[in-house]
Amino acid sequence: MAWRGGMGCNPGAMEYLTLTLLKSAVQQGRVEVALHAQVEAIHRKDTREGKPFIEVHLADAEGKLVLRAWSDSPAFTACEGLAKGCFVEVSGEFSQGTAFGPEAKRWTCRELSSDERAVLLAGSVERRARQDGDYAALCGLLGSIEDPRLKALCRLFLEEYGDRFRRAAAARANHHARRGGLVEHVAQMARSADAVATAYKNLNRDLLLAGVLFHDCGKLWENGLPADGFQMPFDERGELLGHITIGIELVNALWRKLLTRDEAREWGGLHPASEDVRMHLLHLLASHHGELQYGSPVVPKTPEAWALHYVDNLDAKLEMMHAAYAQAKRLAPRIQEKQWPLPGHLVEPLARFGR
Repeated sequence: MAWRGGMGCNPGAMEYLTLTLLKSAVQQGRVEVALHAQVEAIHRKDTREGKPFIEVHLADAEGKLVLRAWSDSPAFTACEGLAKGCFVEVSGEFSQGTAFGPEAKRWTCRELSSDERAVLLAGSVERRARQDGDYAALCGLLGSIEDPRLKALCRLFLEEYGDRFRRAAAARANHHARRGGLVEHVAQMARSADAVATAYKNLNRDLLLAGVLFHDCGKLWENGLPADGFQMPFDERGELLGHITIGIELVNALWRKLLTRDEAREWGGLHPASEDVRMHLLHLLASHHGELQYGSPVVPKTPEAWALHYVDNLDAKLEMMHAAYAQAKRLAPRIQEKQWPLPGHLVEPLARFGR
């Protein structure tokens, strides 16, 4: 949905789009709109002919975009004054480029006020509502866990890391690669896992739901975002260990903390034994990529581990397809260009039956 008026221009004079919506809008033709975003990087480069231009990498709560300002355009001078990390409004005429995605003509930019920056960081009304709803739904499903050890572990994680969890992205690219994307990914996985556990009664629903919450918890470091920006920093812990190893370390630390609490005294006679519960949860984290070549130190060896792997992969693939349909070039009626890492051209899905 578009943002209109009240954000730094004359009300009603310009339509505001998120970066993701812009990529979809230019598929229909030229649009004159404004964007609010953070400068993720800025580079001065030269063409093969030696003509200078400035490349501006923009990011908002939903996506990323690269714009180029050529030396003979008014935007070139404006961009020379920009710095990495600043928040800007970019307004102009946008169209679908031939090689680099959306391109802008006769565009201008200015820095945002502190109030405008706060609105941008919060995300669009629609995105905030979706993520708030996803978080509430996730908390509801986790609250239905019957095993007191897994339930307490999930609760402790959200108490200590909830804010950071709600800011993190699920990846740097490909799927849910945006502020708050990890909550969207985990919540949808939890809904799917609940449905799978309903269909396959032999699955340990409690373990599967806990595995969904913790499978990517290491991405709070590997793909974490700061409270005041959209720039995803590179974290030394994330680089050296990766999110699976970090996640295992985190679960063990939280588990040890739980064992010091009074409630843990009541767990001695529970079945299965607490140590078995911990080990099976750690196996879900360790094996959720499915294959050794994709980064898992072990392959799935339990029904819950296989279920988690497929639920994770399903949500990632469907999210990739959703994003690809919005921005892929059209090759023929109902056929769109392949988008990496999906394996082939996109074909328009069959509409639902309706009378």
